[in-house]
Order: sequence, then C-alpha cells, then structure tokens
Amino acid sequence: MIIPLPDTTTRKISKKLVEAQEHYTLTTGRVLTLIVAANEGDDIEGILASVRDASHEHPSRVLVVIAGSGDKETHLDAELRVGGEAGASEIVVMHLHGDLAEQSESVVIPLLLPDTPLVAWWPTKCPANPAQSPIGKLAQRRITNVAYGDGASHEELMQLSRGYTPGDSDMSWAAITLWRGIVASALDRHPHEPVESVEICGAAESPAADFAAGWLVDALGVPVTRKTTAAPEPGAFPIHSLRFNRVSSHVTVDVVDVSTVRVQVPGSPDSLVSLSVRSQAEILSEDLRHLDSDKTYAHSLRALSRVDYS
Repeated sequence: MIIPLPDTTTRKISKKLVEAQEHYTLTTGRVLTLIVAANEGDDIEGILASVRDASHEHPSRVLVVIAGSGDKETHLDAELRVGGEAGASEIVVMHLHGDLAEQSESVVIPLLLPDTPLVAWWPTKCPANPAQSPIGKLAQRRITNVAYGDGASHEELMQLSRGYTPGDSDMSWAAITLWRGIVASALDRHPHEPVESVEICGAAESPAADFAAGWLVDALGVPVTRKTTAAPEPGAFPIHSLRFNRVSSHVTVDVVDVSTVRVQVPGSPDSLVSLSVRSQAEILSEDLRHLDSDKTYAHSLRALSRVDYS
C-alpha cells in the first residue's frame, strides 16, 4: 500500500508510521534503519525494488531521501509504503525541496528507530568522504557505489582510500566476494609454488578490478599489475582475467561468457565455474549482513597505492 503525504512534516510522517504498524505491516521486528541517499533523476523505483528484495532478509525501516529538486519553495513531500509495496520493511520516500535539500540529516533524525543499527546507502552518486557527510555522520555502516555511471577513475579511488573510515564499504567490493573465493581455491591446488607476481585485467573504469588488485597486493605481498581491457559485454563479470605467475606453473582465472569463468592450473583439467553478475539487491543484502568494520576492504583500499598501473 502507498500512502501519499504531500507538503508534510516529520511529525505527521511519524504518526502515519505508527498507524501503519497497527494496520498494515508485519509483526516482524525491524533489525536496522536504512537511509537511502538519492537524487532527483535517479531510478527511484529500481532502487526501491532492490530495497524491497533485500528486506526479506533484513526487515528494516527504510528512509529514502531524495534531494535536489531545484524548487525555491521549502517543503517536504513524502509517501509511506507498507505491505506488498515494501516487502518485510516499511519505506518512507521523502522529496526535499528548497533549502530543505541541504538539511537531510535534520529530516531523518526524528524518524530513526531507537536502539537499532543505522546504515547509509548511496546507490548512485556518493560524497568524496562518506563518513564526513551529514548522513554518513549518523551511520555506523556506509555503503557507496563508485561504479555508478561511468565508473571510478584511479584518482577517485585513491580519494576514497584517503577518506576511509571504519564502517565504509562499496558495492563493487561486495560484488566480487564469490570471485575471490574462486581465486583463493585456485591457489590451493597442487603444485603449491609461491606466487612471484600477478596480472589482473579489467575495464579502465571498473573499480571491481582495482579493489581485487589491492586485495591481492595486501594478501600476497607480491607485485600486482592492473591492466586495462575493453569494456565487458552487458551482464559480464567486470574482471576479465587474472594470472598468477609462478616459477613453473602459472594459474589463470578468466571469463568465458556472461555466466562462466575458467580456472586453469597446470597438471589439472580446466575447471568451469558458474559466476554471474550479482543483482543490486543481492549485493545490498550481503553488505547488510556485516555491520562491523570490514578490515579486508580497508586493507585492500590502502594497498591501491602499491598496485602497478603500467
């Protein structure tokens, strides 16, 4: 059910939330508050669909803040989504007009659930330093999406690294979790020779390949070269290939098609492993499972400065 609340206040929204809890929402407890920081022109319905799908694992109060309407008149338009429109969550979509667009934290504070973790998610454009942004200062977990649009340049990733604060994470990092498992298992096979260097290939603006390169530098302590390849076909995994250079037995992990990677280890038959690009909802669900600091992500970010971009 969608309940429109035009030209409203946070007091009125709070009252409607209480009424909705009595008549429309499930009895399942809310495990966290999720603030979604969006902008006018974003695919709001697509973002809400991802939140709704993720809510089945993480029932939440979701506050979607949409700023930047360009209106001169300061006012708040909102709508409350409950029941089938919100999955296992309750969703408040708020359009901030006029000067209110610069005061998003003041709007969400009265609507926060007490005694629950607070997560901030930027599904599109994100601030250069998420932890120092008005919304980021409220949250213990902050999820960015630097791959949005044209992706992220090396300098933008380095800026993300310099501004890292415990609790930060990025969707491109969570997107390669399964791939990292495949890579780790490939090195467990015989013969167990030490890795001397690594080559990893991905599109120029693909932060997934950069995060993976930083992870490998930190984990292995060997030279890692990040090479650029053409943009992948739609739906293909963003990291095209990986090669572990060893004394006599090189190991490769490369993309075969949109749903398969091939692992080649000398002395063993090639292995074809199913690996599809994960949906935004799947990635969001994974990020919401871990509300503590991701130390591996932090180490990978800090190791970016040691990656060879020749």
